[in-house]
Amino acid sequence: MQLGSAWAPVAELLPERYPSVLLDHAEHSFEGRLREIAEAGEGAVLCGYSLGGRLAIHATLRDPARYRALVTVGASAGIDEPGAREQRRHADERLAAWMESSAIEDVVPIWERQPLFADQSDALVEDQRLGRLSQDPRDLALLLRTAGQGSLPSAWFELGRADLPWLALAGGRDERYTRAAHRMTREAPRARAAIVPEAGHAPQLQQPEELTRLVVEFLDQHLGEV
Repeated sequence: MQLGSAWAPVAELLPERYPSVLLDHAEHSFEGRLREIAEAGEGAVLCGYSLGGRLAIHATLRDPARYRALVTVGASAGIDEPGAREQRRHADERLAAWMESSAIEDVVPIWERQPLFADQSDALVEDQRLGRLSQDPRDLALLLRTAGQGSLPSAWFELGRADLPWLALAGGRDERYTRAAHRMTREAPRARAAIVPEAGHAPQLQQPEELTRLVVEFLDQHLGEV
C-alpha cells in the first residue's frame, strides 16, 4: 500500500550512473500491473518490495530476457502448500470485501497494525501514511484478489527459468522473508541473498543507506555481464 515515492530514500542515494524510475501504477490487477512493468521496465533492473517484489518475480518469469537484473526486497515466490494457499485466498477475500465497502481512513490504521510492521517506529509509520491514504480501497481490493499470495500459484519451482542476476534482500528481523531470500538462491541459478541488519520487513525505509550499498555493489558487479 505504497506509492513509487516510497522508494525515494534509496533512489536519492543511488549514484548518477544508476538513474531510477519510481513506478506509480495506474492499473490495480495482476495482469494490468505486469503490463505496466513490462512497458516501463524493458532493459532495466527490476526492483520490487513485498507484493511489488512478487510482481517483479512473475514479470521476470514471463519474459526473462526483457530485464537486465532483478532485485527483490522482503518478497516471496508464493505459498507452496495448496491447502495453506486456499486458506490465504479465503482470508484475502474477506479482507478485500471489507476494504471495498470501507473508507480509506478506516483501512489504513488496520493495515498499519499488521504484525509484519510491528518493529517500525511511529515516525516511520507516520511518514508512510499520506501515501497510503491516497489509495482507493476498491483498487486495493482488486489487487488483493488478483495478486495476493492466495490467488497466485506458487512460482518457487519455476525460478530455475529466471536466468539473470538476482539480488534477494530481506531485513534481519524479518525471519519469514529472510528464509525466502535464502531459498531463492537455491532455486534460481544466479540469485544471491543479502540480509540488511537492524531492519524488519521494510529495510529500504528502515536502513536505506545499507540497502543502497548492497544494491550498488550488486549493480557494479553484474551490469557489465548482462
